[in-house]
Amino acid sequence: MEQPVTITPVILSGGGGTRLWPMSTPVSPKQFLALTGVHTMFQLTAMRVRDRTRFTAPIVVANVAHAQIVEEQLAAVGINDAILLLEPCARNTAPAIALAALACPDAETAMLVMPSDHVIADLAAFDAATDALLPLVENGWLATYGISPTAPETGYGYIQLDAAQAPGVHAVRRFVEKPDIARATEMIAGGDHVWNGGIFLFRADNFLEALSAHAPDMLAAAKSSMALATMQGHRIYPQLAAFEQCPSDSIDYAVMEKADRVAVAPVSMGWSDVGSWDSLHEIRDKDGDDNALSGAVRIDASTGNLVHADGIRISLHGVNDLIVVANGTEVMILPRGKSQKVRDFAKD
Repeated sequence: MEQPVTITPVILSGGGGTRLWPMSTPVSPKQFLALTGVHTMFQLTAMRVRDRTRFTAPIVVANVAHAQIVEEQLAAVGINDAILLLEPCARNTAPAIALAALACPDAETAMLVMPSDHVIADLAAFDAATDALLPLVENGWLATYGISPTAPETGYGYIQLDAAQAPGVHAVRRFVEKPDIARATEMIAGGDHVWNGGIFLFRADNFLEALSAHAPDMLAAAKSSMALATMQGHRIYPQLAAFEQCPSDSIDYAVMEKADRVAVAPVSMGWSDVGSWDSLHEIRDKDGDDNALSGAVRIDASTGNLVHADGIRISLHGVNDLIVVANGTEVMILPRGKSQKVRDFAKD
């Protein structure tokens, strides 16, 4: 029986997570918070790929300021072999993935690139999509995971499917920027669009070849930064001055939208980017009155609320459909459906 391809996980953990303020802050962004269960979203991401018969030690691309919390949270779930690739400054996802590709010990390894702050409830479906994509990836394709849409969301990008390339896998016809509600509704009704979940699978050498073709300045800066990097145990510190020369672009814009052979596996896997308090209410366990509660909370004659208490006790009576979040000295109260307002509060 043929051995499965070994995959190098790349966990992107550089985000600031302002949409979940006041719990998420620059010092402790959302990926390091236990908002969906016992473990943090970062830990859940790492635990997804801890089978060392299938996955190599992960490469974690993180803000240098978060090095200690990354190591502590990995150790807490028994992962002690990760490589920490510590960005000296933020330059979006394409440069971060370029650093990881250059750090891979085997240029032909398949890289599974995952944001650290997403939730995947159905791991079997996720693994099946990976298995479906791998033969194309081994043949030089760049691949992504398309989330089967459940509603005409305007906060996500979309991917239009082209011809089937294998069971469960299509070529990508085009990437679509975040649409308005009318366009999103039309695309979902057509049945050939999926959400862009920001999870990718490709060989390191193929990604670097695509970067050379479509973003050569970025590749040159990333190579210089890694050539001048310093190491401390499992930590790699790319050189700041060189990395600052990288254009700040997403992988979609820099590579995926321009590459020739891009594949997508549509998958329903209980995915959420936990991009707002509203989305957290959707995925959290709830009581019989549709309340999602965490921390010291007393509630009576109230329905449809999300209440998250850290440090103080919150008591509610006779209120419905609110978001109530307390963290230390900060308390935020909003109607559900208005959680985009958090960004304005987080700036103050």
